[in-house]
Amino acid sequence: MFGIVPLELFRLTKDPRYLAIGRSLADAQWTDPTADGITREARYWIDDMYMITALQVQAYRATGDAVYLDRAALALATYLERLQQPGGLFFHTSDSRFYWGRGNGWVAAGLTELLNELPVEHPRRAVIFEGYRRMMAALLAQQDADGMWRQLVDKPGAWPESSGTAMFTYAMATGVRRGWLDRPTYGAAARSAWLALVARLDDHADLRDVCVGTDKASHAVGPDPDLQYRYYLGRGRRTGDLHGQAPLLWAAAALMQEPTAP
Repeated sequence: MFGIVPLELFRLTKDPRYLAIGRSLADAQWTDPTADGITREARYWIDDMYMITALQVQAYRATGDAVYLDRAALALATYLERLQQPGGLFFHTSDSRFYWGRGNGWVAAGLTELLNELPVEHPRRAVIFEGYRRMMAALLAQQDADGMWRQLVDKPGAWPESSGTAMFTYAMATGVRRGWLDRPTYGAAARSAWLALVARLDDHADLRDVCVGTDKASHAVGPDPDLQYRYYLGRGRRTGDLHGQAPLLWAAAALMQEPTAP
């Protein structure tokens, strides 16, 4: 993931030293891929749908080499097939069957990052776009009246969680701006979420109610569903955690940009 930073520095400065660092990390992610062409870093946790995608997309932005888009598209299409549930959301993993908020946020952000760059004629764009649209519709149905989404997205008793909410805001605001989503419906949802998020900023601009780093429940507490449920709901909350600060800035940037053609 660190490779995103030098690649962005290269885009800003054109200093080849930054490109060498970032590109080497993006290429290392695909060293010795599996028989189906997927990086061996693939764990089939939903977190990966951002962690893999974002670096490959950034390498494409820095180089213009479509191989990076092809890698990301193959990985995301495979993850969609394996992990997206009929209702449109994603279990954390196949053995941790809960719709963890930030985990679904990683998915939403990864899909959005790739769709921002993937050409309309790309052979995998249609399936990725459909997965994105299904997810956005499912999220719309789960948004609380105050604009937030929850630590477990589909559990009304779960606490409102800021990092996932910020990632969903970014994904929806981008979708509205790009013409992928209905503006009145999803624009209102993104605005409501944004207002709820900024209301959670303290005097230092630190965002409250950010879930701490979270292992998959099956690894942390074992296979019992009740223990897994309590594990996710019992995760700590931080203020100013970068898991929340960064997505809040993504959301702000998406909301500030002018509409663009699909």
